Amino acid sequence: MDKLGLIEVFIEVVNTGNFVNTAGSLGLSPSTVSKAVARLESHLKFKLFNRSTRQLKLTPEGLIYSEIARNMLAELNECENQLRCDRQRPQGSLKINSSISYGRLYLLPIIKEFRSRYSDINIDITFSDRYVDVIEHGVDVCIRSGQLSESSLIGRQLSPIDFLICASPDYIERYGYPISVEELSNHSWIRFRFKQTGRIMPIRIKHGNEEKQVDPNRDFIVDDGEALASLCADGLGITQLPHFIARDWIQKKKIVLLFPTERPKGFGIYAVYASQKSTSAKISVFVEFLHQHLYSQGESTFYTWAEQLTPLMDRLR
Repeated sequence: MDKLGLIEVFIEVVNTGNFVNTAGSLGLSPSTVSKAVARLESHLKFKLFNRSTRQLKLTPEGLIYSEIARNMLAELNECENQLRCDRQRPQGSLKINSSISYGRLYLLPIIKEFRSRYSDINIDITFSDRYVDVIEHGVDVCIRSGQLSESSLIGRQLSPIDFLICASPDYIERYGYPISVEELSNHSWIRFRFKQTGRIMPIRIKHGNEEKQVDPNRDFIVDDGEALASLCADGLGITQLPHFIARDWIQKKKIVLLFPTERPKGFGIYAVYASQKSTSAKISVFVEFLHQHLYSQGESTFYTWAEQLTPLMDRLR
């Protein structure tokens, strides 16, 4: 396998998160994938991953190399697409489905730039927090949050999901803030209810080295993520938000992080599409464009901007 092939294997490992999934997507054995990464590391003379029995994590050098390599491959693919016949150019209608909050906050701001770059692609976006069958509804790309289970679909992880327990400065000034898990039930809470199931989302919090799910008060219940943040900013209580909803409110200092962020294993933001559409140029350029934009905003496959936040409990110690 030549260097370009090794790089392609490496990037697929970054996309999927492990050797087994990469082997399945590339039609190779896990040992072949592992050896390919090892050969690339040997050639580069630095490690790309820190390996453990439970996970692969990019080294600082691996992170830098992956982004440059990803951009290189994307530019190469784009060049190849442009040099093929018109039938293979990124064109036609691109049907996108996204959750409401992620679509408003992350997709809509990039549509103008994407359209200016790919003027032959027409955009058709639907927003829904309910499950949408990609094949049945003819969706080209579905942006989903949570965990993926459908084996018939291809899912490229855009980022993990970091959950943030937050309150407004006004609420903290009036009522103080919980300094331990045990004090959570002493405060007002704004909770999220799933529309499809009616279930109230549990609160996830780090307790020692483990994740703990707790069920504090239910003073306010809403089924819209942005409503959680808005009520929280109004000082009505504490809430837990995914990082993509919390971002703008935190940047504007309307709310602050109370506890360390929690990242449930297997949860992420995914670009999902049917396997038979995996070679579509319009899908490829959109997903790559979205990934590059996220990277410029401090997010990628294995991290989010929220990792850099210092919770209030640490700042006041």
